Amino acid sequence: MTRYVGIDPSTKTGVCILDADGNVLDALEVTAAGKDPERMSDIITDVCENVDYGDVVVIEGFGFASQSGFLLGGIGWGIRLNLYERYIKYQEAAPAALKKFASGKGNTKKDELAVEIFKRWGFQHGSDNVRDAFVLAQIARSIRLGGGDTKYQQEVIQTILAPPVKKKKKA
Repeated sequence: MTRYVGIDPSTKTGVCILDADGNVLDALEVTAAGKDPERMSDIITDVCENVDYGDVVVIEGFGFASQSGFLLGGIGWGIRLNLYERYIKYQEAAPAALKKFASGKGNTKKDELAVEIFKRWGFQHGSDNVRDAFVLAQIARSIRLGGGDTKYQQEVIQTILAPPVKKKKKA
């Protein structure tokens, strides 16, 4: 059975797993107590234990404006490395792409995004990290099933799947 997994890496990492029909199999926020790096390691391990080989995974890309960039970068890279070592492929969606996929605008505020997610999919959760993970799982599902329902969702999918642009070296 194909599963679609969205991961929003953070000190409170959101994880959402959908089945082939888009039904929520699990939606959780992963946290850990203690001091770093043990806490970071526990978050990474707990998140990755929810991902199986063959899952279609989309993880939120790094937010460059974050005040806690090193910590979040460590968790984000830890999750990516764990998936890589287990041969689990993943796609990345920029924070603005996630917002655009759910609302049509890449700069939607968190409270407005919650309303858009509920209106579009009927999903609600108390954690914005889990709501973001839900949208990422919907993106994973759209990638596998070929597109999105709207033009802006299709644009997001095309951007995610586009090959990276190689910069020409200056002579």
